[in-house]
Amino acid sequence: MQDIPTDPELLAAARGGDAHAFRLLVERYEQAVAATVAGMLGRGDEAEDVGQEVFIQLFRSLDRYRGEAALGTYLRRIAINLSLNALKRRRRLAWRFPSRDQDREPLPEPATDPDAADAWETREHVRAAIMRLAPAHRAVVVLRMVDGCSTREAAQILQIPEGTVMSRLSRAMKELERHLTPYRRDNSSGQEGG
Repeated sequence: MQDIPTDPELLAAARGGDAHAFRLLVERYEQAVAATVAGMLGRGDEAEDVGQEVFIQLFRSLDRYRGEAALGTYLRRIAINLSLNALKRRRRLAWRFPSRDQDREPLPEPATDPDAADAWETREHVRAAIMRLAPAHRAVVVLRMVDGCSTREAAQILQIPEGTVMSRLSRAMKELERHLTPYRRDNSSGQEGG
């Protein structure tokens, strides 16, 4: 049975020109990067392009990556930064070429399979609400709630204090609650409480 190479071993081999080692790194982290980028940008061609750019930047920075942060943290930082850049480009483009269409993504129609409709509908409502958040708040929500990073990890990735992560998350959660309130089913039978 073959041992699974560690990130430092694969990085060292990739620095030495081993394309297979770099491919293994990409395969190891592509799902995590895709989840982060999709959380920031939504699904689509732009997200795929940004996801690919994350690994292009990793390849270009192999000699500069010192390993001070775990590779997954480093890649998420690149993914968040590139996603924020893409959001800025979107805003500039929207400003230059205003659309008559609604600037917010409409909530999708629910699935037709009755057994899967509730879960699908909930996921889509949450996804659409996350996309409505300001980029700084969206980044914190994606890292903490979607990717499952700790407050400390999110702070390292975003290069901000942990307190800032917590305050942005708190504000974002209040905004998400406001966006999602119209879609909640009344399961409380008129009772309030928490």
